Amino acid sequence: MTHNVSTERKPAIIAALAGGWVADAASLGLHWLYDSRRIHEVGGQSPEFLPPKADYYKGGFGYFAHENKQPGDISHYGAATEVLTQSLLASEGQLDIRDYQRRFRAFFGPGGRWQGYIDNPTRVTLNNLDSIEQNAIKQAQSTTRADLSKKQKRILVQKVLPYTRRLSGDQLAEPVRRAINLTYQESEIQEAGVYLAETIDRHLLPESGADDMQLPAVSKLPPLVACYSGSNELMKIIEAAVRVTNHNDEAVAWAKCAARLLDQLFQGNPLSEALETAKAEVRDRQSLDNARSGSSLDAENAGQTFGRTCYLNEAMPVIFHILNHAGSYTEAVRANIHCGGDSCGRAWIIGPAMAAIYGVGGDRGIPLSWLARVTDASDLLADIEKLVYSQ
Repeated sequence: MTHNVSTERKPAIIAALAGGWVADAASLGLHWLYDSRRIHEVGGQSPEFLPPKADYYKGGFGYFAHENKQPGDISHYGAATEVLTQSLLASEGQLDIRDYQRRFRAFFGPGGRWQGYIDNPTRVTLNNLDSIEQNAIKQAQSTTRADLSKKQKRILVQKVLPYTRRLSGDQLAEPVRRAINLTYQESEIQEAGVYLAETIDRHLLPESGADDMQLPAVSKLPPLVACYSGSNELMKIIEAAVRVTNHNDEAVAWAKCAARLLDQLFQGNPLSEALETAKAEVRDRQSLDNARSGSSLDAENAGQTFGRTCYLNEAMPVIFHILNHAGSYTEAVRANIHCGGDSCGRAWIIGPAMAAIYGVGGDRGIPLSWLARVTDASDLLADIEKLVYSQ
C-alpha cells in the first residue's frame, strides 16, 4: 500500500520506522522513572541506552519493569510493533485483523516468544480473545444439528481449534476433515466438525481490545501508517487496528491524531502543517495548542504540566511539545527521556516523526551509532525495508 506515496519518500519512511525502534531502545533503561531530577543524576545529559537497573529507581518515584533486559533491547511496545509488522509482511502490506489477532495471541500468550512486562491492554486483550473464542465454541455447539455425544463434541472442538486459530473461511473445510478423519471416519461426524469450525470462525470478533486509552493504542501504528500512507482508507484502517487491543473511542481518536501526524510527515509535508492537521482528530485541541506554545524546548516542564503517565491525553501534548521545539532527532529523544514517565511509549511517535524529518546521520538525523546499538538491528531494518519497498 506504500505505493500511495512517491518513490522518493520511501527512504524517509524507512528512516522513520527505524527511528521508532531506536527511540524505544534508547529509552528503556529509564522507562517509567517519573523523577526528572533522578533521571539527570543517573543519566546526565546523555541518558540513552542505559542498562535497565532497579537501583536507578531508588531515591525517585518510578516503576522498574524491565528486569533482565539489556542495553539495546526493545520494550513491550516495540514487541507489539514487531507483531503488527510481521502480520503486515505476511499480508502483503494490508491489515488482516484475524492474522494480527492470531499473531498477537501467539506472541504474548502462553508459550509465546515474549519474555517481559505485559501491559494492561495486552493482558485484557489476551483474556478477551480467549473469551471470544469460548463464546464462539458455545454458539457452535448449541446450534449444531448433528447427533453427537458430549465426548464427540469435546473431541471435535479439540480437533478444529488449531485450524480456526490460523485459518478462516474457505480455508477451513479440507484440513478440518483430514484432522477429524484420523479419529472419526464417518462423514456425518466430519461434516459436523466442519460446521463447528465454520461457526466458530464466523463468531470471532475483530474488536478484541481492552477498554483502555493508554499509549499501546498508538505506539505500534508507524508500520501501519507506512503501508497506508496517502490512502483514503487510512483512518478506517487505523480504527480497526486500534480496536484489536484498545476498544475505546478516546483511544481511537488519539490514534487517528497520531496517525494523521505521521502520515503528513511520511508524505513530506512540513511539521507545522502535520501538527495542525493531526489535532483536528481530537476534542482536546487546546492542550495540544498549549503544548506548542513557548519558544524553547522544556520537556520536563511539559511533563509536569500535562502529565507523564501512559494515558494518551497526557502523552500526546508532551509529544507535540517535543516535536514542535526539538531541533534534531537526538535532542528529541533525550528530551523525551529527561521528561520521565512513559518515555518508551511516547518514543514510538517522537522517534518516527523526527526521523521522517531529519533522516539518518548528520547533525540532526538518527545517529548511526545508535542504529547499531539496537538489539537485532539488522533483522529489524531488513523487515522495514521489505515492508516499504515490496509494496
